[in-house]
Amino acid sequence: MFNQIHSPLQPQHPWMALPVDGRRWEFFAQNDAPAMLVLLPGVDPVCLRTAKMARMEAVLLVSNGPQSARRLMKLATLADVSEARRLIDRLNLSYDRDGSAFCIERVASGYRLLTRPLFAFWLGKIHHRQAELKLSPPALETLAIVAYRQPLTRSEIESVRRVQCSDMLKHLMDRNLIRIAGEDDSLGRPFLYETTRQFLELFGLTDLDRLPHADVLRKPRAASLADAESRDDGMDETSAAA
Repeated sequence: MFNQIHSPLQPQHPWMALPVDGRRWEFFAQNDAPAMLVLLPGVDPVCLRTAKMARMEAVLLVSNGPQSARRLMKLATLADVSEARRLIDRLNLSYDRDGSAFCIERVASGYRLLTRPLFAFWLGKIHHRQAELKLSPPALETLAIVAYRQPLTRSEIESVRRVQCSDMLKHLMDRNLIRIAGEDDSLGRPFLYETTRQFLELFGLTDLDRLPHADVLRKPRAASLADAESRDDGMDETSAAA
């Protein structure tokens, strides 16, 4: 958090000051240490961290997965859930103003501190994420069927894909992208499959309602016809010129 510099006449607190890019970060060992913001030359006031913002940022930084607003409220010692959401908005505004590589996104019913998509190419070289996240076309087909029609049985998946998919289901379960949701009431009580929270995190979705609809994925028919007509006109002109 940002604080005024203590004069020799002021009572001292155990703290460490680190000047970074014109900012002064001070970490107090005592929870009741006075916290005041100062305006530093050349620094946008929006980019300054209050004690609460710093606690929120620290919690998000060390979290291994999405944290709900209620849990963030408790971990950062905030007044209520509304304050947690307000601080997230302020932090995001601060990141936007100072050109930070980070942003706070809502995924899988929680919030995460993530790097911006702009840096995915370089970060992928470091962590080899593409190799870890790569799925074969059959696996993606199976995952898409489960995502859009869940919960459903293996036979229902196979009726759509027209091929046996036991291996694909096992592979997706090993990757923690789908799970067994229960048993169907039909003969033999087969397992029902559904997507996991890891699936939402991986694809950056807050919930299943955020999945793209068919009309969004499908190319508009009017545009398709217009493109076909323009291609035909171009071919006719070429033939006439020849």
